[in-house]
Amino acid sequence: MAVVKKLTERKHDDIIQAAKDEFRANGFVATSMDRIAKTAQVSKRTVYNHFESKEVLFSAIAQDLCNTFSQVSEYPYDTDKPVREQLEAIAEQQINMLCSERFLRLFKMTMSETLTSPSLTRSVIEDFQKENIGVVKWITAAGKAGKLRIKDPVAAGKQFLALLESFTSWPYLFGEPIITDKKEQRSIIDSAVSMFLDHYEDRS
Repeated sequence: MAVVKKLTERKHDDIIQAAKDEFRANGFVATSMDRIAKTAQVSKRTVYNHFESKEVLFSAIAQDLCNTFSQVSEYPYDTDKPVREQLEAIAEQQINMLCSERFLRLFKMTMSETLTSPSLTRSVIEDFQKENIGVVKWITAAGKAGKLRIKDPVAAGKQFLALLESFTSWPYLFGEPIITDKKEQRSIIDSAVSMFLDHYEDRS
């Protein structure tokens, strides 16, 4: 039974990887389930046994991107550490992800397709927003501890992440190279943290 399960899981992963390759090379609209099956070296029936439609398969790929987010999405607030130190640690984890080739390739492929499909866009955005919860929880806790003055933690969380994404993932989407220089990454972190705290830190 375990061998059968592993084989099924392997086929599942092969189909997802084949879909990523085909979507990246040809786009969502031009890619057929037949083509994905051929690339994955499985039958078309096997593809449909795992994913009932191309849209469901694309959603699974988008979820893979969200899972990458979720690996760095838990940030417990520490009352014994300065707010800046904690925020810098959060930003560093985010930057490590946002500057990783695996994440960016998947991000570019996903975003390129969602920009042309309202239904796909809605689904992906909803998944992304769920993965911002960790940052929002930390901001909420820091506010309750009297360290931040924030009326809308959700909006503040989006603002903080935007300060990081605007220099990493979004430029990459439009052809800019991946930022690998550690000094440049550090500069992005320091600027984002300083701008956020300049606006929200409670210095009373």
